[in-house]
Amino acid sequence: MGAVAVHEESYGELLRSWRQRRRVSQLDLAIEAGVSARHISFLETGRARPSREMVLKLAGELEVPLRHRNRLLVSAGFAPIYPERAVRAPEMHVVRQALDRILAGHEPYPALVVDVAWNLVAANKASGLFMEGVPAELLAEPVNVMRLSLHPDAMGGRLLNLAEVRAHLLHGLRRQAETSGDGRLAELHDELASYTYPGVDLNVAHVPGPGDILLPLRIAAGDRVLSMFTTIATFGTPMDVTVSELAIEMFWPADEETAATFR
Repeated sequence: MGAVAVHEESYGELLRSWRQRRRVSQLDLAIEAGVSARHISFLETGRARPSREMVLKLAGELEVPLRHRNRLLVSAGFAPIYPERAVRAPEMHVVRQALDRILAGHEPYPALVVDVAWNLVAANKASGLFMEGVPAELLAEPVNVMRLSLHPDAMGGRLLNLAEVRAHLLHGLRRQAETSGDGRLAELHDELASYTYPGVDLNVAHVPGPGDILLPLRIAAGDRVLSMFTTIATFGTPMDVTVSELAIEMFWPADEETAATFR
């Protein structure tokens, strides 16, 4: 049996795909990049070959993730320029040091670090709250934070406002999958959307009240209810693929009772 040919997308096809994903016209991209719309058209059809500088300029204008900028470079005949180091690599010491300080400094509240696919990279001690009572198969490497958040045998079974939080998380994950071009996120979204919760009405919409500022996570913890919201931080000027895909999620108490419980 002969080998099946695999179609490798050309630079023009990839450029068009990212331009359309960003909902940018050829003319708008040309204006931002300081070239003619005709040149953009020629690049997309393969009638013109870009320089390495043009590949990077257009990728920057389209806010293409570093991982995919490397792919654009390779498709145009150039070597990738953005390294992808393991978090534990010696050169990443300064990054690990920053992460460790942020995680420790956020205690007694939970904080964790995830990669682009929402796999757990690191966590502080307070984050053990999210692991309590979770089946071992959900804690096997790589531990996926989104899966932990919505699986009915994990946090999904402890969220008192599951319908609202689920809708928010699934919407954000779908948008992330669309804008990043990462098929893993689309698969994760479909998996999470398939979870069932007997007796829970998932069509309940959150109607903000006069005192609402943020949508909290309302977590059942024994005879208490923990009410929390999150902030997410990223590195500002990453030049490494791994660093560009790291995010630090920090959980904050939404009321004094929750703050007192953690203290």
